[in-house]
Amino acid sequence: MCSHSHKTLSRFLTNFTSFPLNPQHLQLAHNITQNLLNSTHFKPHSAIPCIAPHVTYHVLSDPSLSPRSCLSFFHFLKTQNPKKPDLKAHLILLYRLFSAQKFASMRTLLNSLVTNVEIKHPVAGLVSLVDECEWESKSEIESNFVEKLCDMLFRVCADNKMFREAIGVFEYVMAKGLVIDGRSCFVLLLALKRCNDVEFCVRFFRQMVESGRVNIGVQSLTLVVDVLSRRGQVERAKKLMEEMAEKGIVRPTVFTYNTLLNACVVRKDRRGVDEILGLMESEGVQPCLTTYTILIEGYGNSGRIGEAEKVFEEMRDRNVEMDVYVYTSMISWNCRARNIKRALALFDEMIWKGIAPNTHTFGAMISGVCKVGQMEAAEILLDEMQIKGIDLNVVIFNTMMDGYCKRGMMDEAFRLQVIMERKGFEADVFTYSTLASGLCKLHKYEEAKRTLNLMVEKGVAPNVVTCATFIEIYCKEGNFAEAERFLGNMDKKGVVPNIVAYNTLIDAYSRKEKVKQAHVLKSKMIEKEIMPDVFTYTSLIHGECIVGKVDEALKLFNEMLVKGIRGSVKTYTAIICGLSKEGRADEAFKLYDEMLRMGLTPDDRVFAALVGSLHKPGSHVAVKQNEYGEPKIDTPDTSSWPNNGLSISQGKVAHT
Repeated sequence: MCSHSHKTLSRFLTNFTSFPLNPQHLQLAHNITQNLLNSTHFKPHSAIPCIAPHVTYHVLSDPSLSPRSCLSFFHFLKTQNPKKPDLKAHLILLYRLFSAQKFASMRTLLNSLVTNVEIKHPVAGLVSLVDECEWESKSEIESNFVEKLCDMLFRVCADNKMFREAIGVFEYVMAKGLVIDGRSCFVLLLALKRCNDVEFCVRFFRQMVESGRVNIGVQSLTLVVDVLSRRGQVERAKKLMEEMAEKGIVRPTVFTYNTLLNACVVRKDRRGVDEILGLMESEGVQPCLTTYTILIEGYGNSGRIGEAEKVFEEMRDRNVEMDVYVYTSMISWNCRARNIKRALALFDEMIWKGIAPNTHTFGAMISGVCKVGQMEAAEILLDEMQIKGIDLNVVIFNTMMDGYCKRGMMDEAFRLQVIMERKGFEADVFTYSTLASGLCKLHKYEEAKRTLNLMVEKGVAPNVVTCATFIEIYCKEGNFAEAERFLGNMDKKGVVPNIVAYNTLIDAYSRKEKVKQAHVLKSKMIEKEIMPDVFTYTSLIHGECIVGKVDEALKLFNEMLVKGIRGSVKTYTAIICGLSKEGRADEAFKLYDEMLRMGLTPDDRVFAALVGSLHKPGSHVAVKQNEYGEPKIDTPDTSSWPNNGLSISQGKVAHT
């Protein structure tokens, strides 16, 4: 150790000792030092008396001892008494480690101090002790030590979520004219973000700015903008970003804008998206791959595939290098829109460009072709995955099984389950629910129940899909009492009934002309704070029309619209058929026109019902319409419609 460092240690010792060591203490300190010099580990040959603090300080500050020997002695003291060594001993050792540039050991020591429950207020105590050691003419090495110590202590507090202590250290450093590293400040901002403490995060960022001595990087600004944006405070985030740019503190980059853009996309704020893109253009910030990926995901999620395609083409025009995630996103959205031809073209294009598809890419393609019943194509894709060594998963197997079940190919579905289990994948609740649903479609109710009971026997916990399938089976068997009992006991099975479970039974009651029971169930559902949706209303409207209470159906239809629930093709078809049966052609055609205005495409049942309404006695437009020579077609009996607006597949309940 150089003489300058030795003088600094002497100052430490002078601050920490109020009286000189007596001969006994000096001898003990000498013995300990010799022991450490000879072995590097403190191994007392015999019992030693209680080591007084001043002896500890003397040993730790001895320049002849290496930092490693000091640490050995220090750890020995900790084993003797958790409260020992005290803060002063910690500070001396920290300085020894700093002088030797043992920063990792320094950090470990600080972390153990901060988390030591035996020492009260370790952070405040250490800062106070540092403050007591202010020398009249502080050397450069001493200033560097205090700055480094405080910076490291600040980070350790942030890592241990001791946010108020961290702010205390920050304020002390600023008051002393020292500096906290901008990266350390980012560590605290990140910790606050992870704890979802938005206001604390923003306040501290303001402190960083106002201090004037923190080098604020764009990553800190981006983090705060992201925190505000995720909370929905996009305008506040934009103002902060603009303020920092105007004051010349830090200018946002494309990544900063991406955080705002992503927030607007998540909120489906079209206007906000356009504003952010406009800002980027005016500031000369070029979109990057992440920007385009966010836009494609946003447009796809909103069903605006055309706009997603425009963004994709813009990427081509600007020669933006695309990756597997962009292609997978485009493939996925096209598959969901059942545009399989386009999805396959994109899949082939990415392979031609040398971009290897991953599990998600294959999963999206398999899901897409299964939806349109192209099981042969799904099998080819599955084989290709295995050839390329791409990891299979339960979701892909479940998707394939769902495709087979929808086509009534139950043997193939069960065969695939066997293959899946041979590969080491356990059938999950979605697997069993998919198979049971497929059996239900073939009216194999006993087999469906056996499949679900086998699932329970294997220890697979049922979910709401499973329960809805049980309810569906009981309803198909005509056992409504058991279906309602099962619904009422779902809570006991650890499953909270949802809208799908109620809709399944409400629809079954409505089809069997048990409209009163259907309405009672609707009331129970509302009592549980489960609000009816378009499928609930469609089932009830259908039921009222079946029993000839079209006016009641119209009341339900209007109630649905008042609540802001948009009718579907099935809703309009049910009410139009009901009105047509009664010869109320004017009202039926009025709803038909409304369907068209809403962009809904009527099917053959609607046209058949409307044509039939023209021939009913009392029809106001019968003569006019008959002039076109349309043949008389009997109004279809809507009670025989096979679809209740619910589909149980792919491990989830989806509305169809």
